[in-house]
Amino acid sequence: MKTTPTNPTNPAIPVSSRLRAIRFRLAAVALGLAPFAVLEVLFWCFGAGVPRYDSDPFVGFHAVRPLFVLSEDQRRYEIDESRLGFFRPDSFAAGKGPNEFRIFCLGGSTVQGRPFAVETSFPTFLELSLRAAEPEREWEVVNCGGVSYASYRLVPILEEVLQYEPDLIVVYTGHNEFLEDRSYGHLKRLPAAVAWPARILAKTRTYQVLSRIGRSETADDSGTSHPILPEEVDAMLEYRGGMDKYRRDEAWRRDIDAHFKYNLHRMVALARQARVPLLLVNPVCNLRDCPPFKSEHRDGLTPEQLKRWEGLVAEACEHHGENAAETLRLLEEALEIDDRHAGLCYLLAKTHDAMGDLSSARQEYIAAKENDICPLRILESMNQAILDTACTTDTPLVDVRRMYDEFCEGGIPGGMYLIDHVHPSIEGHQLIADLIASKLSLMGVVHPRPDWRERRNAIFRAQLDSLDSLYYSRGQQRLESLRMWTQGKAGTQWSYEGKEPVFLSPPGAEDSREAQGDASPPRVPVPSAPAPAGAGSE
Repeated sequence: MKTTPTNPTNPAIPVSSRLRAIRFRLAAVALGLAPFAVLEVLFWCFGAGVPRYDSDPFVGFHAVRPLFVLSEDQRRYEIDESRLGFFRPDSFAAGKGPNEFRIFCLGGSTVQGRPFAVETSFPTFLELSLRAAEPEREWEVVNCGGVSYASYRLVPILEEVLQYEPDLIVVYTGHNEFLEDRSYGHLKRLPAAVAWPARILAKTRTYQVLSRIGRSETADDSGTSHPILPEEVDAMLEYRGGMDKYRRDEAWRRDIDAHFKYNLHRMVALARQARVPLLLVNPVCNLRDCPPFKSEHRDGLTPEQLKRWEGLVAEACEHHGENAAETLRLLEEALEIDDRHAGLCYLLAKTHDAMGDLSSARQEYIAAKENDICPLRILESMNQAILDTACTTDTPLVDVRRMYDEFCEGGIPGGMYLIDHVHPSIEGHQLIADLIASKLSLMGVVHPRPDWRERRNAIFRAQLDSLDSLYYSRGQQRLESLRMWTQGKAGTQWSYEGKEPVFLSPPGAEDSREAQGDASPPRVPVPSAPAPAGAGSE
C-alpha cells in the first residue's frame, strides 16, 4: 500500500502540497517583478536610464574660472596668470594641427612635478617619449596639475579642456581628498540594513528613470543645499591649529570615499559623452619611509589600558636593536589593547621589516597609513575605487602602484623612487611616463619605432641637461619647505631612535639625489620596466 510522503516538520501536510505552495509563492514573486523586468529591458533597448553626472550633489563652488585663456596674439591658450598660485605655466595652440595628438593630464601636485616643476614631470617625459616613439606625429601633452587639487576640483577643469579638441585625457588623482574642510550633512543616509539593496537597485535603469521623474517633480520644493567651497583650494593645514581639525570620524571618511567614487564615474561619463578617451592612473604612495602624520588611540580605552599600552611600547623601544623577538612580542601585546593607533602600526611594521618578515611589514605599513588621522596619502578603498571604476566602465588603466610594488623590496614603496609621502623622484616620473607610453602602445595610439627606447633616453638626457642648477636648487628648496610644512603643521611621527619612541617629520628618500641636496641633474635611468609594453596596467 502506497503512502503519501509527509512534511517531517509537520506530518499533517503532505510534501507535494508543500512544494505546490512554494512554487505558487515563487510564481507570485516572479509575476510581481515581471513589469519591472519588462521596463528594464525596454529602457536598455532605447538607451534610457543611463546614470547621469550632470552636477555634483556633494559640494559646489562660489565661482569657477577658466584655467586657460587666449594669449594676446590669440594664437595660443595659456594657463591664466591668476591661477599660477596653484598651477605652473603651460600652453597649447589655439588651432589644432591636422597631425597633432593632444593630451591633457589632470591631477594634483604629482602631475605638476612637485617639488620640482613641469619640466621634470611625467606629462613632460610622456610627451618626449611619444616624440621619440613616433616622431612623424605632433605630440602635445598639456600639464593641468594643480597643487592640492582633489578630484572634485578636477571635474570643472575636465569640462573645460573637453572643449579644446583633446585626443586623450589622463587622470592621476587620490591624494588630496582630505585637505579641505567640508561637511556632508545634507546627504541622506540609509540604515545599514537597506543600504546594500538600495545600492544594487540604484544601478538599474528603471530606478534611474523613476528617480529623475521624482527629482523633477520635487526640484522646487526640496530646499536642499550642499557645501559651497571657495574658488581655490583652502587646505585646513594652511591654518594655525589646522591639524587639530583632524579627528577620527568614520562617517566623514565614508562620505569622502563616496564622493571620490562619484567623481571618478563623473569624469569617465563626461569624457565618454564627449567621445574622448580617458585613462585612469592608480597612484602610489610612500609606505616604508613615511610615518603617519597624526595618531589617535581608539575610543573607549580605560586609564589602566592606556597606561599598560604606554608601558608596553616604552619597553619595546628599550629592546629595539637588541632583542627583535621581544620587541615584536611587546608591540603585538600593545596592539591587542589598541589596534587603531597609526604610530604603533608603523613601529610594528618597522620591526617586521628589520626581521625580514616583509609580508607582515607591508600589512602593518598599510595599517599605519589607513589609521592615519590626517590622510595625506590615498586610502586603500580609493585605490580600489580606481581599479573598480576602470573595470566596470571599461576605462583604460595604468597601475602605477602595482609597478612600484613590483620594483620595491617586499612590495613596499619607499624612498627608492619617492622623495616624500607621495611625490615621485625625477626618475620615478620617467618610469610613470614610460608605463603610460607603453599602455598607449597597447591601445594603438602610438606605434613605436624599433629604436625608440634609445632615442627616448637621449631625449631625456637632453631635457635634464637643458635645465640649469637653479631649477634643481629651487626644487630642493620646495622639498625642504614641504618637510618643514609637514613637521610644523602635520604633527609628529612615531619612529625609533635610541631607547625611546621619538617623533620625526616624514623622512625623504635617502637614496634620492634630490633628497640629499644634490643640485645636479639626476641620472637618466635605463628603465628595465615596464619591459613588456603595458606592464602593470589592466
